[in-house]
Amino acid sequence: MEDKDIVSLYLQRNKIAIKETASKYGNYCKAIAKNILSNNEDAEECVNDTYLHTWNSIPPHKPQFLSTYLGKITRRLSFDKFRYNNADKRGGGEISLVLDELSECVSGNESVENELNKHQLIQEINNFLDTLSKENCNIFLCRYWYAMPVTDIAKRFKITENNVSVTLNRTRKKLKDYLTERGFEL
Repeated sequence: MEDKDIVSLYLQRNKIAIKETASKYGNYCKAIAKNILSNNEDAEECVNDTYLHTWNSIPPHKPQFLSTYLGKITRRLSFDKFRYNNADKRGGGEISLVLDELSECVSGNESVENELNKHQLIQEINNFLDTLSKENCNIFLCRYWYAMPVTDIAKRFKITENNVSVTLNRTRKKLKDYLTERGFEL
């Protein structure tokens, strides 16, 4: 079933929309959640919560790209679950490594000024990603959007783990320099 047809089912409040979403995007959402949470049960819970949040948000939203919409919801719910699971301790999972690696590029300051610049920061990161080669951009997104382990990225792109690590390190440095040049305090 096409995405526009699935969205139409949501807009009509037809429960078949959830079944069609699960059929088409269930594995996609579970992969995102599992990469972040490293736990099948928690990943399943987040995917089911994704369907509920999608049901509750369409309407009023009418996503043009359903996969991206579902991915964002799954990712947000998975990070929320990760924070909940690791509230009192530093987890040893992949997501901790991902967050540590990115911390050198984007700080966690939560000032009002930073919140106001959040939209601009997102735009600049997107602009930066447009400057990368397709492969480097995909490697970066696999690591920092999908929270894939370096070993899985290496297998996917048929390169060594060292090559992935070097590429990510160089790309993070370029991102940091790019954002610093544009006036972001990191």
